[in-house]
Amino acid sequence: MSAESHGGLEGFDVTIHAPNRLRVCALLDSAGEAEFGLVQRQLDLSASVLSKHVAVLVGAGYVEQRKAVRDTRQRVWLRLTRRGREAYQGHLAALRAIVGPSDQGDHS
Repeated sequence: MSAESHGGLEGFDVTIHAPNRLRVCALLDSAGEAEFGLVQRQLDLSASVLSKHVAVLVGAGYVEQRKAVRDTRQRVWLRLTRRGREAYQGHLAALRAIVGPSDQGDHS
C-alpha cells in the first residue's frame, strides 16, 4: 500500500481526505455501486467538479468506472475497488485516531 502517512498516522490518505473525495468514497462504500448522476445529485456537485474528483480517485486505483447504455443513453457507474475500500477504511481509522475516543456526554 502506498497510502501517505503523516505524523505517524498510519492509514491517513491525502487523496481521500479532500472533502468531496471523502464524500464520494463514503457514498460508494455504503452503496456498493452508484450511477454518476445519482452521486452528483446526492452530493450536490456539478458534473465537472465530480468528474475531476472521480478522475483523481480512478488515477489512484480507488474507484472503477463501468459504462453501460441504459434508456438509449450511456451511463457511468462508479464503485470502490478493493484497494479503494481498504484505503477508505484505513483513512477513517486514522481520522478516529486523530479525534480520539468520543466523550459525547462531556462537553465542558
